[in-house]
Amino acid sequence: MQRVFKTRHFMRWARKAGLPDDALCNAVHEIAHGLVDADLGGGVLKKRVALPGRGKRGSTRTLLATNRDTRWFFVFGFEKNAQDNVTPEELKAVHALADDLLALSPQALDDATQTGALTEICREP
Repeated sequence: MQRVFKTRHFMRWARKAGLPDDALCNAVHEIAHGLVDADLGGGVLKKRVALPGRGKRGSTRTLLATNRDTRWFFVFGFEKNAQDNVTPEELKAVHALADDLLALSPQALDDATQTGALTEICREP
């Protein structure tokens, strides 16, 4: 079963940017079918996601932590017009967060969802 989450930090950013959950779920579907913008190592991928009414090219960039099988976590996002790329410090923090998230047990994932640290946005068999 494939589960897709967003962190509390990412959720706040996505809400301000106007990025809907269905666009994020579609992005995971695209990645699962080989459409990855960049593999940043350590289970971290970069994916462009279009805002409603805008194309991907000038829209948002997201970083996901994933095992590319059952778990997908949106952890960081930025708009292309505000920032060209992630800084080395941001990438280091994302890698550390990816390690922590990908190590969570199924029960710990459920607990994090209950406390609001993570929000599950889609689940596919």
